[in-house]
Amino acid sequence: MNSFRPDCHPILIGSLPVSDHQEAVDMVMQATPRVPVWPQLPVYPQEGMVPQFAPGMPGLKQEDERVYVDLGGDAFETELAAFYEEYLAVTELSAPVETSRFQLGEAYAGGFYELKARVPAMDPAPVALKGQVTGPITFGMGLKDHQGRAVFYDANARDAAVKLLALKAVYQVRAFKDYGCPVIIFLDEPALAGYGSSEMISISADEIAASLGEINDAIHNEGALAGIHVCANTDWGLILGTRVDIVNFDTYSYFDRFLLYGEQIKTFVTQGGIIAWGLVPTGSAEALEAATVESLVRQWEEQCRQLTALGIDRDQLLSQSLISPSCGVGSLSLAQASKVLELTREVSAHIRGALTDR
Repeated sequence: MNSFRPDCHPILIGSLPVSDHQEAVDMVMQATPRVPVWPQLPVYPQEGMVPQFAPGMPGLKQEDERVYVDLGGDAFETELAAFYEEYLAVTELSAPVETSRFQLGEAYAGGFYELKARVPAMDPAPVALKGQVTGPITFGMGLKDHQGRAVFYDANARDAAVKLLALKAVYQVRAFKDYGCPVIIFLDEPALAGYGSSEMISISADEIAASLGEINDAIHNEGALAGIHVCANTDWGLILGTRVDIVNFDTYSYFDRFLLYGEQIKTFVTQGGIIAWGLVPTGSAEALEAATVESLVRQWEEQCRQLTALGIDRDQLLSQSLISPSCGVGSLSLAQASKVLELTREVSAHIRGALTDR
């Protein structure tokens, strides 16, 4: 983990608005060749945030387009027992994760296999490889049981979901780390923007921290870096207090909210934490249309100034920064997505050039 130097390299969140995985990886390689990510294509239902990582979940059923977990009766208990047996076999290294229920099937993650096939020929070699899983809160709230209730509210189903996601992260790390560069796995958690709302009022901070922490620990145990992406505002104190290495947020729209947690940000960065600045706007067509390299760099410089005013060393902050879009671009038009990727690459290049010239 310690060999990764972010140095304001560009990264992407993952989703792209195309239907061809080769084209998607071409776009990734053009925008972020040093820290490429495997792309997710939401045009395919099986690559949605919940369906993509649901295979292997005990009790999983599909009726037409509805995917759910049947928690009723003895069948779920039997499947749950089989799930834990396989989980223990993989974690105790008596069975390979590559042939377990925890693998990423090619039908669900074609971008993963396309990127993996490209890595050996990359010249120069990447400085890191990035993967992702849907975070446990978003996954647990999005996947419903047979009665339409979020599985996060069932203790047994929640525990299985967290362990499923943890080993799907492990699967990616093991597949990527043979290439000899650091591996980063992001937990994508858009649902955390709703933390504290009426929909999530019965979910405690301890439950969130424990769920995130278990997956982060699994990633760390494999020697990889754990990141979290939240595309709107949330309780950043809760996030910064977890065992996470990279915090990625919508810097364009929510920096003022993030700044409210100044002391925790300072502690996070001082202890080696990485900030992935979501500088390029994706949530507003008007904001994206108006955005230029110059305007985004100016905004970033002012935000850096506000963080260094907290007592954070500027050189340390910049060496522990990444540049990203504010969110994925899978829901944008191809023209809009292309502009986001181009701006991300060029803003990073401008910042990195300025750092080199100092």
